[in-house]
This record gives sequence, C-alpha cells and structure tokens, in this order.
Amino acid sequence: MNDASAQHEADSSRLHAFPTDDGTLAYRDTGWGEPLVLLHGGFLDHRMWDDQTADLGRHHRVIAPDIRGHGQSANATRPSRQTDDLAALLRHLDLGPAVVVGLSMGAGIAVDTALEHPDLVSALVVCGAGTSEPEFQNPWALAIQAEWSRAAAAGDAAAFVDATMLFAAGPHRALDDVDPDVVRRLREMTEQTVAKHSGAEASYLVPVTDTWARAARLTLPVLAITGDLDTSDNIGMARRLARSVRDGRTATVAGTAHYPNMERPEAFNELLRDFLAAAG
Repeated sequence: MNDASAQHEADSSRLHAFPTDDGTLAYRDTGWGEPLVLLHGGFLDHRMWDDQTADLGRHHRVIAPDIRGHGQSANATRPSRQTDDLAALLRHLDLGPAVVVGLSMGAGIAVDTALEHPDLVSALVVCGAGTSEPEFQNPWALAIQAEWSRAAAAGDAAAFVDATMLFAAGPHRALDDVDPDVVRRLREMTEQTVAKHSGAEASYLVPVTDTWARAARLTLPVLAITGDLDTSDNIGMARRLARSVRDGRTATVAGTAHYPNMERPEAFNELLRDFLAAAG
C-alpha cells in the first residue's frame, strides 16, 4: 500500500466535515472506485450502513453522510432541502454521477436527487420506500405515526424512540424476535438523533413536490429492495416506483422488515453487488 492509500484508509475510519452556510455536515468516505452513496433512514445516521461500507468499499468509493439534523450533522436553522445538501457535498467532493442507495427517508432523498440534480445520479436503489412523498394507509404504521405526534407534543423522547424501534420488527413480529444487536444499534442511533431535537422546534424542511409523476419519467436503472416482513405500505411504495420507471426491478430479502441491510447484510450486499455490476 502506498502512502496515499494508507492515508485514505486512515481517513476512512473517521467522519469528515463538510462546512455549509448552515452548519457542518458529517460524512464517511471510504474505498476506491466508482462512487456509491448510501443514505440512511429517518432518525438514524451513517452507521446503519456499517455492514455495507467495508464490503462495497473494495470496489467503490463509498460516501455515507449523516443527513442534516441526524447523527453528527448540524440541525437546520433555515429552510433547506435534503437533496441540495447531498448535491453540494458530491460537488464539493467532485463526484458524480454516482449510484445512490437510500433506505426509507434516504430513498426519498435519493429519488429527489435524481429529479433535481440528474447529473449527479447514474442509478438508484431504494429500500422500503418510494419517493419523498409517502402515502400511508396501513393501520399499524398510522398508529406509530400517531404515537410519534403524541410523544413529540409531550416532549417524551423515550416514547418517541420506543415507537420508532417497532419498525425494526415490522407488523408481523415482536421486537424480541429481532437480533438484539440490530435493535441495540438502531436504538443507539435513534436516541442520539432524537436528543438533538425538541418537539416544539420549527421544521425547516422544504419538500420536493410532484415526485411520483416526475419519477415515472426517470430513465436510469432503479432497484427497489424490500423486506418481506415490512409494512404493506413500505413494500407497496417501493414496488410502485420500480413499476413506474422505464428500467425498474424489484428484489426481496426474506425474513426481514424495514432494515434488511442490517438484519441480513450478506443477502442485501449480494443484491447490491449484482445491481452495481449490471448498472456499470
């Protein structure tokens, strides 16, 4: 390994800082090769991809940011769009087009970026979600959203975190049925992000609109991955996106719910490797 390679490997073990006009955004940068971006789910951070970064970093330069307001990234103090943060980071790194992989909230950001900054995206992978305009009808999911609202209004961070943890199990299992290490990791990330916020704070998130109609015109390759134990809403939205685009395909990771990359990383990574090989 030469000096540059050794320095890159050392840098890969820590988070990097990207200064913006509204605070600093954190990101992990590891590996070599064509760029691959991994976008985490809501209330989590880049660590949800720990089982992917080392594996995929053997053949790709993997960028895993903490989305604004999550993990080590600054909270918003003015209106902003998550896709614009990502675009600014990729341009700062002089990267793109990249394959962008997103789970849940991250999937919405991935699609938004393909719509708003198409020069930066060569292919998309969404997991457990469609666009950034989700539609929920499943009573189980609606009950969790109601508990989020109640807990936020009451300033009950513990209850908010507990409700969020239910997505690890999905509607068909108990949380005790999930690998305790996966639950521990999810809880640790969620507690850290929730602690950065208060229920009374203003939301500065500016949405991207008309995403479903616009996404149907995407021509780049799209893979939608779902866990078969996730909610019918999350499965349905991911598959809807794959059906809508010109070059869409679907895959299922059996025995998993909303976080198949953490529950069955080997199976998830194999799907990604196959897609990356085909998309390349």
